[in-house]
Amino acid sequence: MVHLYGQDSIEKVTFNISSSLKEQVNELKEEFGVSLSTIYNEAIANYLRQKELERWSAGVSKALNDQEYLDEIVHSDDDELYEY
Repeated sequence: MVHLYGQDSIEKVTFNISSSLKEQVNELKEEFGVSLSTIYNEAIANYLRQKELERWSAGVSKALNDQEYLDEIVHSDDDELYEY
């Protein structure tokens, strides 16, 4: 199992969650025998990874739609690297 805390200190947080969503989370907790804290930490870590991928994807899309940027790209001789 991935240790989510690393060397970071741990803080207690409070947030609101719908009753139906909380019921689903409690069912997972019982089914997998893990704590609510573990579920919430894994969910938040996965959310952050997903958003980081979305940022990268948006950056790539922006670059690919920027003709001025594309015109500046110079292809190198080894067919693998690009110089900017």
